[in-house]
Amino acid sequence: MRPLLAVRWFTLLMLCCAGCHHWNWPAVGLPPMNLGPPPPIEVPVSNPANVGEVDPDFLWRMVVDTVDDHFRIDTEQPVRRDNVNWLEGRLTTFPEISGTSFEPWRRDAAMGFERLQSTFQTVRRTATVRVIPDPTGYQISVEVIKEQEDVDQSQYAAAGAAAQRHDGTIVRNENQIRQLPITLGWYEIGRDRILEQRIMEGILGRVSNVEPPRRKLLH
Repeated sequence: MRPLLAVRWFTLLMLCCAGCHHWNWPAVGLPPMNLGPPPPIEVPVSNPANVGEVDPDFLWRMVVDTVDDHFRIDTEQPVRRDNVNWLEGRLTTFPEISGTSFEPWRRDAAMGFERLQSTFQTVRRTATVRVIPDPTGYQISVEVIKEQEDVDQSQYAAAGAAAQRHDGTIVRNENQIRQLPITLGWYEIGRDRILEQRIMEGILGRVSNVEPPRRKLLH
């Protein structure tokens, strides 16, 4: 029995050593094995960011294409630049109720705290992108504003549904107890800096080291 038990222990030890070698785990008493180069360090892009000389129509199409991946666009004023007039480009989106942690496919809110905040509170986001011509090219700025819903009561509140407010807010009701709150408005609670970085990275990635398509010459 003992030789058989010794063989079993030896086989188990060899399997463990093979598994450690497969997963690059260093053995006890041996120098650590080379695990490869360290992961690259992400450097955040600046906001606003400068873009060199590029075709203005191509630049604006890339801005629209990037923002459209996150929000529905409301208004567009394309950038124009010539030797006489300088016209700033400006794009705004519709205010949209932000996605929650249970909606990972939505891209209108960054992950982490931003997504968690939108899960426990009703938050909407609005994006604004400005493209400003300057002597060296263009300056692009991205701003994503967060707003939280202001209601007269909590949803499914057991108390206060039929009580009058005394804070100066005008609330008209039909003297009946209701379940759903009334939206009084929206107030700004800050900016989604992470989402701004994502949008800026998308714009710069589309216009950097890319040759714009040539325009057809009209004969």
